Amino acid sequence: MIGWIGPDAEAPPVDIVIDAAAGTIMPGLINSHVHLANDGAADLGAQVRSDSTATAAYRAAANALITLNAGITTVKDCGAADNVVIDLGRAIDTGIVPGPRVVAAGRVITMTGGHCYFMGVEADGVDAVRTAVRGQLKEGASFIKAMATGGVLTSEVKPTQTALLREELAVIVQEAHNAGRRVSTHAIGREGIENAILAGVDTIEHGFHLDAALFDLALDRGTYLVPTLAAIGNIVAEGANGTIPSWIVDKARAEEDRSISMFRAAVEAGVNIAAGTDAGTPFNPHDGLVDEIIAMVRIGLTPARALLSATRDGAVNAGLHATTGTLEVGKAADLIIVDGDPLEDITALRAIRFVAKAGTVYRNDLALQA
Repeated sequence: MIGWIGPDAEAPPVDIVIDAAAGTIMPGLINSHVHLANDGAADLGAQVRSDSTATAAYRAAANALITLNAGITTVKDCGAADNVVIDLGRAIDTGIVPGPRVVAAGRVITMTGGHCYFMGVEADGVDAVRTAVRGQLKEGASFIKAMATGGVLTSEVKPTQTALLREELAVIVQEAHNAGRRVSTHAIGREGIENAILAGVDTIEHGFHLDAALFDLALDRGTYLVPTLAAIGNIVAEGANGTIPSWIVDKARAEEDRSISMFRAAVEAGVNIAAGTDAGTPFNPHDGLVDEIIAMVRIGLTPARALLSATRDGAVNAGLHATTGTLEVGKAADLIIVDGDPLEDITALRAIRFVAKAGTVYRNDLALQA
């Protein structure tokens, strides 16, 4: 816990001093959309189907360490089979393995045959989705992830296809909010996005077909957007190599321009933004959040707002604003030190020299002073 903040002259006695005079001390980064049980394989669905529960857990633990060493001290995990990441979060909390603070959805809620059915609970109709949500809450889900549209990584499903209906999404929101949990919704097509916002979801993941009217609706409702630029960009960038199934590449290419233009418009509209990469999807590494932040700045977000999207606003989006996301007395000592000033040059984030989570130092490239 952070016990004191202030000028050097007023500092209380301490045993160890870490000199960060040449750098910037800032809150630990928050990645608002990851899949820890996946490691960037060319076909996520095939990996999920072939991995045993134990293998998925080993992958998740390895990816958690990569994540933490990259200065990411909190993640929202947006779906895994067999609830392995819920268990991983518990293991991290009890000190069994190192890793970031994990806010895990468990298995996603999707329609029969819908996007990511291979790592989800398939449910149709309000009674079935109500049961599905209650089941994930019973398993220990920290939030609920629902699929309002199709997606890129599920064959025979169009990304813009409307999936769970508004009334089904409304029941998901009702059950989650009754339990004090937030709802994140995978939503790419316009109708699915509108259904999700009107149903009261807290976060739109991807949101490539958001438009001016939906921006206004999101602003009125306080809905967050997690744009996941890397999710599409990395697939398109690697598509020419022939390693990713062609049907995945084709769908990503069809959405690439829209994802960028939508994000630029969302920035101009002032939509609430939380940074997230969709790490674990094809060629999308778990240490890639800094690249996402830099990309958001290049498209139009100011460095200050980009940093907030990966710290304070990420914490609000995760329901952890009382615990982390800002450096304040009484909050968790989640912090990083970077060379230079990322407010002046956002690429300074590439030079992370120190990482601490909950007061425990996990990486220190700086000299200690007695």
